[in-house]
Amino acid sequence: MKNKVVSAAEAIAIVRDGDTIAFSGFVGTGTPDELIVALEKRFLETGHPRDLTFVFAAAPGDGKDRGLNRLAHEGLVKRVVGGHWSLVPKLGAMAVANKIEAYNLPLGVISHLFRDIGAHRAGALTRVGLRTFVDPRQGGGRINEVTKEALVRVMQVDGQEWLFYKAFPITVAFIRGTTADLTGNITMEHEALVLDNLAIATAAKNSGGFVIAQVERVAAPGALNPRQVIVPGVMVDCVVLAQPENHRQTYGTAYNPAFAGEFKVALDMLTPMPLDERKVIARRAAFELPMGGVVNLGIGMPEGVAAVANEERVLNHLTLTAEPGVIGGVPQSGLDFGAAVNTEAVLHQNQQFDFYDGGGLDMACLGMAEVDSEGHVNVSRFGPKLAGAGGFINITQNARRLVFAGTFTAGGLETEVKDGKLRIVKEGRKRKFVKKVEQITFNGAFAAENGQPVHYVTERCVFCRTQEGMELMEVAPGIDVERDILAHMDFKPIVKNPVAMDARIFRDEPMQLDETLLGLGMGQRVSYDPERNVMFLNMEGMHVKTRDDVDRVRRVIEERAAAIGHKFALVVNYDDFLIDAAVADTYAAMVRYMETHYYTTASRYTTSAFLRLKLGEALSRRRVKPHIFETRADAHAFVEGHEKGTAEPGAA
Repeated sequence: MKNKVVSAAEAIAIVRDGDTIAFSGFVGTGTPDELIVALEKRFLETGHPRDLTFVFAAAPGDGKDRGLNRLAHEGLVKRVVGGHWSLVPKLGAMAVANKIEAYNLPLGVISHLFRDIGAHRAGALTRVGLRTFVDPRQGGGRINEVTKEALVRVMQVDGQEWLFYKAFPITVAFIRGTTADLTGNITMEHEALVLDNLAIATAAKNSGGFVIAQVERVAAPGALNPRQVIVPGVMVDCVVLAQPENHRQTYGTAYNPAFAGEFKVALDMLTPMPLDERKVIARRAAFELPMGGVVNLGIGMPEGVAAVANEERVLNHLTLTAEPGVIGGVPQSGLDFGAAVNTEAVLHQNQQFDFYDGGGLDMACLGMAEVDSEGHVNVSRFGPKLAGAGGFINITQNARRLVFAGTFTAGGLETEVKDGKLRIVKEGRKRKFVKKVEQITFNGAFAAENGQPVHYVTERCVFCRTQEGMELMEVAPGIDVERDILAHMDFKPIVKNPVAMDARIFRDEPMQLDETLLGLGMGQRVSYDPERNVMFLNMEGMHVKTRDDVDRVRRVIEERAAAIGHKFALVVNYDDFLIDAAVADTYAAMVRYMETHYYTTASRYTTSAFLRLKLGEALSRRRVKPHIFETRADAHAFVEGHEKGTAEPGAA
């Protein structure tokens, strides 16, 4: 048995001039600082290794001096391929100054490339990045003039455009875990995230390279539970025992057992946000939350949405996620960003992006730095400041619903929320709604073509990207459209009949958002078309948990039926609808009663195959023909066909 535990200096001696090193790390979570420190030390003392290529998905850095910022030395680094750059500003400065070759590719794409490299595939084929700055027709993700090689190209597959990201060998992997045994098996029980450690190690090993793992402790041979081993010893060449200061759980926290899933945090102890412009924005964005849905909240302004959801007691009806692999719980902020408490699961980062890219997100709420007349958003490049896209492109292109959240202007903005109104005390120096964004990180026109709903939420107004363009939809009470909105934009949006933002947003008391989002105010979910004699019942996002919930649905329909005075057809939207098993039969019995007394016919629709099956079974047991369709159009067609006598009997 070979003992793979060596000193940091002995491990770094493996690195050769011209190597390509892949780094684990998301901010400070999982960042192998012991190895990074040793690599810098060797270069400063010997001048070698030189001309290295660095590859990372999420920036392993703190925005100042830690992480890869230590390696920003001329001669040491030749090329960088990174997903997020704002936390490695020293490398970013070298890129902007044309001192190194540099690329910014979507975080999720790089995460997937590690897998593709390990499997000896040619690269990653995806639609992520189309019509953004990583599209080769808009620069191909190249950051500066000295970067010549094209890593991205457009391909046609069955008449549809795709982007192909070229794979390249990884010769050294810097990864991190919690415990290693002498043969190099690595577990990660104290780590807040799993990240891409296995994929990076596989990529380096199958490229004929070396894998160096940093850990905080070493166990005896055979002591590790094989079910907890994330990276097997056959893929690891060297193990380095880290000093505690170079192995913090995150850059913000030395160690929090809740980040490692050792216990749950009492969320009712979280302090509510003060009522300022940040809370106003978070509150308005929270109105878009899909009950029962899966949500991604970005760093910065969107973080407040989680706090509002918790304060309004709807957090338990959502599954919050974060791109490095967090499912459920509450994602953290600042230098703890990426970690979370009360998680339900922590996936490998590349698997999280499988879920995101495939459309697993019901909604995403992300920040916005610049927005233009097309609804394009820039969060990645501002003159000499290189922020990078991170997971922004993957998330925004594939979430079913998008909310961009941010202040209307930046740089010194002061507001006052008083007496249910918003007042601009001092306007920000920098306009965020500009004629043309510097770089397209999100393409609003592409979203409109694909039918993706997009809201742009600020403290004073809300825009939507419609088929016609950017339309002003809502205005805060106390705000004058001409004085406070149009006068501070570089383009004129579509202005038809904007409505007032919900008054509850501007009062310093709970909004009772649970009643709105969970459907406790059922009256707003029912509408009637007298010309067609059709009632529409919108159950989207509603969670029926008790008999009282069932009675609430029954009462509101009976009240409307009494007002109508005769039988009518019913169409029900069951998208994102949840019903507890304990009341499923009660609900089905209620439906049977209503069909017998009030409906000429009824049809239902939901995109969930599981719900169609389960609801269909419950209704069938009560001798109700389910008539549950996949789309709204099919449900309406059935009702109209029934009224004309052309519907097929038993259609479901």
